[in-house]
Amino acid sequence: MEVRVPRRRGTELALTVAAVLLPVYGYCDVGLARNGSVPPGAAGYGAGLGLLALLAHLAVRLRAPYADPLLLPIAVLLNGLGLVLIYRLDLETPGDRAAPTQLVWSTIGVGLCVAVVVALRDHRLLRRYAYLSVVAALVLMIVPIFFPAVNGARIWIRAGGLSIQPGEFAKILLAVFFASYLAANRAALTTTGRTLWRFVQLPTGRVLGPVVTIWLLSVGVLVLERDLGTSLLFFGLFVILLYVATGRAGWIAVGLLLAAAGAYAVGSLEPHVHGRVQDWLHPFASIEAGRGPNQLAQSLFAFAAGGVLGTGLGHGDSILIGFAAKSDFILATAGEELGLTGLTAIFLLYALLVERGYRTGLVLRDPFGQLLAIGLASIVALQVFVIAGGVTGLIPLTGMAMPFLAQGGSSVVTNWIIVALLIRLSDSARSQPPAGECAGQDAGPPRPGERAA
Repeated sequence: MEVRVPRRRGTELALTVAAVLLPVYGYCDVGLARNGSVPPGAAGYGAGLGLLALLAHLAVRLRAPYADPLLLPIAVLLNGLGLVLIYRLDLETPGDRAAPTQLVWSTIGVGLCVAVVVALRDHRLLRRYAYLSVVAALVLMIVPIFFPAVNGARIWIRAGGLSIQPGEFAKILLAVFFASYLAANRAALTTTGRTLWRFVQLPTGRVLGPVVTIWLLSVGVLVLERDLGTSLLFFGLFVILLYVATGRAGWIAVGLLLAAAGAYAVGSLEPHVHGRVQDWLHPFASIEAGRGPNQLAQSLFAFAAGGVLGTGLGHGDSILIGFAAKSDFILATAGEELGLTGLTAIFLLYALLVERGYRTGLVLRDPFGQLLAIGLASIVALQVFVIAGGVTGLIPLTGMAMPFLAQGGSSVVTNWIIVALLIRLSDSARSQPPAGECAGQDAGPPRPGERAA
């Protein structure tokens, strides 16, 4: 008996409209707070964001009709809020306008999202390019070594006025490789090797060696570039996917121990990282020394000033953080001007986005799709934790970009590609045939009108 699944495209459209209207309201609110009038470009901003959202919705409606209806609206809302916050900070730096550039990058990101949804009909096709993906990822991470360092890190490729951060794209490619390799070797990872202590079964070197080698190479390159935030992200992604592939919780414990040991070693030996650790341990030391508050101290002051309800858009002073106010510390502006209430809402949006990715992974029956969905959702979760933890003083700063919110073209484009892949994966998950119809088989291409039991 055929079980029909509601497509929920109407729900997605309604939520997307709301996701466009909220940033437009915020844009107008900033203008009213700063100049006493609605910004002259409000209509154009709303029309541009609405057109981008509509194109993405049409692509999903036509090519992924069973996709999760929450993924696109959440991405549109976060991206729109990011543009509002960057525009608000632009008003404090007339000579450094970042919002127009960010809007261009957002347009490119939505365009690539549409291209992925339209062109990629079956996510399992990505398995064919697993080794090509890892080679491309390593190349993307190596190239910035040959370019000048910026703020102590070699993670950008700069040519004229254009700058790209290749490591942002590498994380998707590595997720594809890890998911493909671990899915192909899942049985060997759980049935071969020897038991280490009581809770970890160590696979043979022949099985685990290639993926560990690739991970070590990628992390080693990032350490040379001093991009330790991305190194932490790759390490977390590797451990999470290894745990999901084997079902052995011991890998989480081992991962935490190795992460702690690595963080201690790098924090002690690498001057750039050591300085950030000292700022984390003593955020107000610069004030006591008479040099004024550093970036972390200014960030903490901004959160404190926001309180529960915030000072209101346009009424904060987070620009005092300095050059990173629009990128690494964009969350401080949200905390100050939207307060704990607004900040909680933003975190809930991220949590919902990650939850939908995990749910997709749980519903899919093919191992590659499961691991890829969970890996992509974990990338977002790890980024949010690392960045939010850094700007609130929970962990040392790492210099990453908050997904969709922060200034950064490579980041916003990459996150739109992640959303596109999750849309494709969720479409396959919600339209796959019931488990009894394909027992013992890898899930086939989506069947319209059917869902998993």
